[in-house]
Amino acid sequence: MTLQTVTVDLGARSYDVLIGGGALEAGADELATLCPRGRALIAADAAALNLHRARLESVLKGAGLTPVIHAIEGGEGAKSWAGLQSLVDWMLDQGMERGEALIAFGGGTLGDLAGFAASVMKRGCNFVQIPTTLLAQVDSSVGGKTGINTSQGKNLAGAFHQPSLVLADTGFLATLPDRELRAGYAEIVKAGLIADRALFERLEALGPKALEGDALTQAIAGAVAFKARIVAGDEHERGARALLNLGHTFAHAFEAEAKKGALIHGEAVAAGLILAMRYSVRLGVCPQGDADRAEAHIAATGLPVRIADLPGGPFDAARLVARMGSDKKNTGGAITLVLARGVGEAYIWPGADRDDLERFLREESGR
Repeated sequence: MTLQTVTVDLGARSYDVLIGGGALEAGADELATLCPRGRALIAADAAALNLHRARLESVLKGAGLTPVIHAIEGGEGAKSWAGLQSLVDWMLDQGMERGEALIAFGGGTLGDLAGFAASVMKRGCNFVQIPTTLLAQVDSSVGGKTGINTSQGKNLAGAFHQPSLVLADTGFLATLPDRELRAGYAEIVKAGLIADRALFERLEALGPKALEGDALTQAIAGAVAFKARIVAGDEHERGARALLNLGHTFAHAFEAEAKKGALIHGEAVAAGLILAMRYSVRLGVCPQGDADRAEAHIAATGLPVRIADLPGGPFDAARLVARMGSDKKNTGGAITLVLARGVGEAYIWPGADRDDLERFLREESGR
C-alpha cells in the first residue's frame, strides 16, 4: 500500500504526517533539512531503540546525518520534572542550537516529554515525532500537545508546541505487544465516536480485522486526518478541540488512581469512552443503541469496557470524581465532560453534577 500523507494546516507552521510502511525512509530527506548541522539529536525510548536502532541509524546515515542519541527509560515515569531537567541538560550539553530539531523516537510518553523539552529549549526549537506505538501514531504525535505529569495528575504542566514533521511508520508496529496495539486502537475508535460516524461504521464492519495490515494503515490515516481538521480549527483547545477528550476525563482519573504500572492509557480510554456514552444515555441525550454499538465494537477488539475489567483497581467512585475535579478542561471549579448525543455527535457539557457522577461510577463499578 502506498504511503498516506496528512497535512496539519496551521499556515506557516503546517506540517506533514507520513503514514505507512517505509515512512521513515520516505521522510529522511525532509528530516535532514531540519538538522542543519549534519547531526540528528534524538531522545529515544530505550525499549524502542533496542528493537529498531540499526534501522534508525542506517536511514539517518543514508540521509547524511550523524545520530546522537539520548536513551530514556519510557513509561509515564519519564514524564516528570526530573525527566524534563535531565533531557534539557543533555540538549544543552550537546550545544544544541535553536535552529536544530530534537527528534522524539518512541511512544507517546517519550514524545510528550521531548516535545515539552523542545518548547522550553532556548525558548523554543523544532522537533520531529517518529512514533513507534499505535497510540502515539494516531494521537499524541499529532497536534502539538506536550507535557509532563505532576503529583496532582497527568499532563498538568506542558505547552502547545507543534512538531515540524511526523513519520508514522507502521513497520514499527510489527514488534508492538498485542496489548499495546489494542490500546492504541481506542484512540482510532474515539475519532469515529466524536464526529466521524462513517469512520466508526467502517471500523465496526471490519471488527477485529481493523487492527490488521492495510486496514490498520487506512484507519490510522482516517483518525489522523480527523484530528488534523480539529487542530487546524482550534489549535489551543479553546473550543472544539476539547472534543478530542471524549472519554479522557474518566480515563485520566483511572490512570491517576490505578496501581503503578498496571494500567495503560489506551485501556483507560476504552473504558472512558463507554462510560461517556453510558452517562450520556443516563442524561437522556444519547440512544441506548448507539452506546451498545460502541461497547460491542470496543469489546470485540479485546479492550476493557467495564470498570471492573480495568487493571490496577479496585477504584473508588469518590476518589475518581475528586481526580476528575482537577481536569484541565474545568472552569470555575465545575467538572466539564465531553459526552455524545450518539455515534459521531460528541459535545462539551460544562458543570457536571458531582454527586450524580459519583452515584453513576458506583453503579458502573458493580456491573
